[in-house]
Amino acid sequence: MTSSEIVELRRALGRLRQCVGGLRNRYGDVAAVQRLANDVERLDIDATELTDLDGTPRQREAPRVEREVVVVPEGPYDPKLWHDADDEGLGGYRRT
Repeated sequence: MTSSEIVELRRALGRLRQCVGGLRNRYGDVAAVQRLANDVERLDIDATELTDLDGTPRQREAPRVEREVVVVPEGPYDPKLWHDADDEGLGGYRRT
């Protein structure tokens, strides 16, 4: 982004803030106005991130997540595990 684009973006965000403020005065603090104010704030945060890039594109890395491997045995399950269980959708084993 060039500096003139950043200036224009900041100017547009300022106008948006004024419009949302006018809507808040007219409609109060209803959910729609809160969402609009949140969107303007998010746009401002994104614009700040763009200005911090200094014109150099950077790749964002995905957050590192620890993963746990769960081993599922190949053999059949113990039949006692299924004792007194119902099959949903088939009506179950216990009919009254």
